[in-house]
Amino acid sequence: MENDNEHEDDEDHVDEMMAGVEDELGKHSRVFESLTKAAQKPLYPGCKKFTKLSAVLTLFNIKSKGNWTDISFNSLLEVLSEMFPDGNELPKSTYYARKLMCPFGLEYKKINACQNDCVLYRNEYDNLDKCPQFKRLFSKKKDAKNLRWHADRRKKDGLLKHQADSPEWNSINRLHKPFGDEDRNLRLRLCTDGMNPSDCMKCKYMMLSLLISGPKQPGNNIDVYLTPLVDDLRKLWDEGVSVLDAHTNEMFTLRAMLFCTINDFLAYGNLSGYKNKGKKACPICIDDMESTWISKCKHVYMPHGKFLRLHHPIRKKKNAFDGKVEERVARRVLTGEEVYEQDKGVETIFGKTMQKDTGLWKKESVLWTLPY
Repeated sequence: MENDNEHEDDEDHVDEMMAGVEDELGKHSRVFESLTKAAQKPLYPGCKKFTKLSAVLTLFNIKSKGNWTDISFNSLLEVLSEMFPDGNELPKSTYYARKLMCPFGLEYKKINACQNDCVLYRNEYDNLDKCPQFKRLFSKKKDAKNLRWHADRRKKDGLLKHQADSPEWNSINRLHKPFGDEDRNLRLRLCTDGMNPSDCMKCKYMMLSLLISGPKQPGNNIDVYLTPLVDDLRKLWDEGVSVLDAHTNEMFTLRAMLFCTINDFLAYGNLSGYKNKGKKACPICIDDMESTWISKCKHVYMPHGKFLRLHHPIRKKKNAFDGKVEERVARRVLTGEEVYEQDKGVETIFGKTMQKDTGLWKKESVLWTLPY
């Protein structure tokens, strides 16, 4: 009797669902006619307990309760179709069974979610390809409070203990005063090629902004992939986003900038466009670089002892280097404006083609399009 009651319940549900579909699609629609036919056709000739539609509904209920995979459900349908008499109407695969059920609203829709479980990419987030994570940073009182630690609780004793103590940080505050006056504005670091920003960083504050599949790295062509990220960075600088600060419970316009990049020396060349190989590999010395070709295989840079302090004992170790005491001093590091004057206007050709010899620079980096 229990099984009979279950079958009766399934039939009642089919009637209810058929009524809903009729209201939604109309009695004379092609889909409704197809469903009606499936609801009336016996599962196999002579079957009185199940129609094609009720059988599929019952099997789907079992699949759902048992958390069956599509693969295992496929196997079940194949076996049952062999067990039932010839001429049975059972769908041969999960695909066709689900296609039959779609008009009931039982089809599934794939909705991507942020890996931090903070947002589904639907409705107002439907067109996003990444989480609005900067807003999420200010959604918790503790995090929102910590984001102002450098301004409110940092010990300011003239020593370099935090990025906020650096000349670069203060230079930004001076040159871009409206940005620097808002302590909650973000200064981002772009980490390339697997380098960790710092041991003090927690994973939840690291955001995967770009993943380039292998097997070959793009090299100079990395700008092609960086362009969407640079566009987002420009928007965060020019317009900002409206954010609720959970600590102060007030709305403010959050802006952000790329404060620095962190990468190994090879990735540095790809990002900057400087040819950090060969005779002039040092991006600080540039034209003042001195190199020696040895062993028919590589350049070495003996004069780099000039970067040591003036009275460093290694400067006097002649036999370890080129037989001379190093008395020279390193050149002054170029400013951003001076570097840009060298790089500006270099013809950039992307793609796996032969690159023209453009001197020490192989491209004008896409990062130069950032206004700061």
